[in-house]
Amino acid sequence: MPAVPRERTTFIDTVTGGIALRLLATFLFAAMSLSVRLAAIEAPVGQIMFWRSTVSLGPILLYLWWRGHLPGGLKTRRVFGHFRRSALGAAAMFFSFLSLAHLSLALATALSFLAPLITIPVAMALLRERPGPVVIGATTAGFFGIIVMLLPAFTQPEAALGTLMGVGAGLLCAVTTAFAKIEIKKLTATETPAAIAFYFAVVSALGGLLTLPFGWAETSGAGLSALIASGLVGGLAHIAMTEAIARAPASTLAPFEYTAMIWALLFDVVVFATVPDAFGITGALAIVAAAAVVGSRGARPATG
Repeated sequence: MPAVPRERTTFIDTVTGGIALRLLATFLFAAMSLSVRLAAIEAPVGQIMFWRSTVSLGPILLYLWWRGHLPGGLKTRRVFGHFRRSALGAAAMFFSFLSLAHLSLALATALSFLAPLITIPVAMALLRERPGPVVIGATTAGFFGIIVMLLPAFTQPEAALGTLMGVGAGLLCAVTTAFAKIEIKKLTATETPAAIAFYFAVVSALGGLLTLPFGWAETSGAGLSALIASGLVGGLAHIAMTEAIARAPASTLAPFEYTAMIWALLFDVVVFATVPDAFGITGALAIVAAAAVVGSRGARPATG
C-alpha cells in the first residue's frame, strides 16, 4: 500500500517561524515609533494619528484579501464591541504619540510596558485578587522606575514641562492600553484579528480627523515621508504580529516583546544622537524588568 504523502511544513509555519515573525513585528513597531517621532518634529499628534491609521488600511486590506477574508471577514454583529475597543485603542495611540513627541524613543518605549503593571492594583481593588509577593514587589519596582524617570524634571526646570507631559502621556497610554486589551480579549471569541485591526484603524483615522479644526501643519517632504512610513510600517507590524500569534503560544512570544528596547536605544543613538541619562536608563530598566516578571508569572494562580 503506497505511503500517504505528508504535507510539507515550511519554516515559517513552525513555532520558530512564529518567534521570527514576533521579532519582525517588534522591529516594525519600533520603526513605526521612529517614524512618529520624526513626524512629530513638524506635525501635531492628531495629524500623525490620522495618517498612521489611514495609510495602514492599505496593508491591512491587502492582507485580508490575501487571506480570503475580504469582504466576509469584515462582517460583524458586535459593532459596539468594536467601537469600545477601537475608541480605547485610539486614545492609547494618541497618548503614545504624545509621549513620543516629548521623550526619547527608549523612555517612551519603556513606559509602554506599564500596562500589565497597572492591571495589578486595579485587579486588587476591583476584583479582590491577591497576587503573590513577587508580583507585588515587581509592580512596586515598576512604579518606582517612573519616579526615577521623573527626577530630571525636578532638577532641570528647562526640561520639566516636556518630561512631565511625556511621562504623563505614557501613563495614560498604559491605562487605556490595559482596558483596550480587555476588550480585544472579549472580541477574539467571535471576531478575527484582522477585522479587529481594520475597525481600529478606521476609528483611529476618524479620531485623528476630528483634530483638523485645531490646526494641522504643512509638512516638508521629509515630514510627509515620515507620516506615510508610520502608516505603512504600522500596518505591516500588525500583520506580522497576527501571523506570529497564529503560529506560537502567546507565552512563548511574550519575552521577545522586550527586544523593542534594543531597537529604541539604537534608533536614539543612530538617528537622534542621544542616549538617556542615568535616571532615564535606571527607570526604564526597572519598568521593563518589572513588566517581564509580572508577565512571566501572569499565567500562575494568585496566592495569598
